[in-house]
Amino acid sequence: MVFRRSHLATVEQKFPYFKPYLDRALLPECNAFYLNPLLLKTGSKVDPHIDRSLRSYCKTINPPLFVSVLYVEVPSDLVGGELILRSPKRQVGKIAPQSNTLLYFQGDLTHSVNPVSSRAIRLSLVCEQYSLDNDQLEDIPPFEIESRVTPVERQKKKPGKTRSRSSTG
Repeated sequence: MVFRRSHLATVEQKFPYFKPYLDRALLPECNAFYLNPLLLKTGSKVDPHIDRSLRSYCKTINPPLFVSVLYVEVPSDLVGGELILRSPKRQVGKIAPQSNTLLYFQGDLTHSVNPVSSRAIRLSLVCEQYSLDNDQLEDIPPFEIESRVTPVERQKKKPGKTRSRSSTG
């Protein structure tokens, strides 16, 4: 989800259950946000990167001022899944996830998540928090929901019969 601070009320109206989180997590000096869930299952990891998800709207954007992470679901049998923070020359942090923990780090730090091993998922809410000038802010949608998930059409199959679909229509 992408939104400007000016449209925070819209986010809260559409997702009222996010309000306590947003009240606590959003920093007052930031005016644009990219909020997304991060679901990791066994074998998943996140490669080293610096967040700039709003770059698809504004090519000249700098990294976020801060990134916040709320650990929503951390399985009791979790092995791995630590957040690794790096400055250009060295590792500056290694944080083991804990349920209901909210943390912040500088948005210009390279970060990654170590491989996860668990019978359940590790779920966190990641919020890139930007402080943009007025020209950059104009390029950011006031409120938009993005999805990388593509809908899957479910077909009802009768036992013993199969259906196929023509690629022409």
